[in-house]
Amino acid sequence: MADFHQTGKVTTLHRLRPSVYDRLETDMLAFAEESRVGLVLPALYTEFESPAMQLIVDELRHVRFISQIVVALGRATLEQFRHARSFFKDFPYPVHFLWINGDRVQSLFDRFEEVSLSAGQDGKGRSCWLAYGYLLARGDCDVIALHDCDIRNYNREFVARLCYPIVNSNLGFEFCKGFYARVSDRMHGRVTRLFMTPLIRSMESMAVGTPFLRFIDSFRYPLSGEFAMRADLALVNRIPSDWGLEVGVLAEVFRNCAPARICQVDLADNYDHKHQELGDDDPTKGLRRMTMDIANSLFRTLAGEGVVFTNDHFRSLQIRYVRMAEDTIARYYADAMLNGLIFDRHAEEYAVSIFAQSLRDAAEGFNNDPLGRPLIPNWSRVLAALPNFYDDLMDAVELDRQTVAAIE
Repeated sequence: MADFHQTGKVTTLHRLRPSVYDRLETDMLAFAEESRVGLVLPALYTEFESPAMQLIVDELRHVRFISQIVVALGRATLEQFRHARSFFKDFPYPVHFLWINGDRVQSLFDRFEEVSLSAGQDGKGRSCWLAYGYLLARGDCDVIALHDCDIRNYNREFVARLCYPIVNSNLGFEFCKGFYARVSDRMHGRVTRLFMTPLIRSMESMAVGTPFLRFIDSFRYPLSGEFAMRADLALVNRIPSDWGLEVGVLAEVFRNCAPARICQVDLADNYDHKHQELGDDDPTKGLRRMTMDIANSLFRTLAGEGVVFTNDHFRSLQIRYVRMAEDTIARYYADAMLNGLIFDRHAEEYAVSIFAQSLRDAAEGFNNDPLGRPLIPNWSRVLAALPNFYDDLMDAVELDRQTVAAIE
């Protein structure tokens, strides 16, 4: 099912053979001394109540090339924080927990207001950003990897393939993005299939030659939550705090990294995780909220590259997007029929109509406030404004650990 076709500006590393984990691990261990890997796991407490998290923990327990894990735990009480920590009891390497909703971490966020910075709103982006900061503060990590915590068919080769292109210094990559198929008895990944890709290509047809659009269209799954990077790249990248995280990360990588240093890797034959609700009745929830944030992130990034948006541009874009998405549905329908998959064409068309509303709402929001929410500042700027922040962050994590230890 694999191919070896290279397309676009980004190097693609394919899955051309069955599982090769033992060989990957041997190589990774050889590189481990020069490229120490820190794995970031952004998680809500509810994910510790799912079988997926237990599977991930069981698999990671046997991974030998990771030097440490940082779990950024959100929306958890003290008792839930304690319970989540128990999953990693007697782990073969250090596991650090950031209690995002704890008083100590929240007080760190409050300090940003004192120096006219913003740590962003509560969300995955802010949790990832803080976890990066913690690893940078420790100073014992060369490569930072991240993946989601709701992967139902996770195995240890997943993280090995994600990290290998960065850990192997002979390859010369600084950033690696994961991709995969999402198929059961039907196709999943509606936001990527029916919103992101048609929107990017609609924009390309209206802003021909825009480098960022060509760059992001080179990724097979631009919205995947899995990527790895050199630690010094994490130091200078800014991060959105909302659902635009994946697009925002790619935008920062585009600005801060040479294309030859960027790759994408096929992580698995298939990928299964929880599926978001469409959110058709509430623009603040589900995929509708996600698509609005993604569109806003794209608009801000392209405006920063010099692309001009007017009301006429946005009206044309909405029409062009719907036409492109409808053509895309026809392509996926043919693909599904050939492979014997269930394909609900009405549901696909309905999703496009909801995403078109998201696009319109995002355009209105951009016209009213082009800057939108500021990105979370990179760690270089944070340290310039708050020189002791690394020490304070490490103290907060250690004190939270001691609080749980005292209860136990």
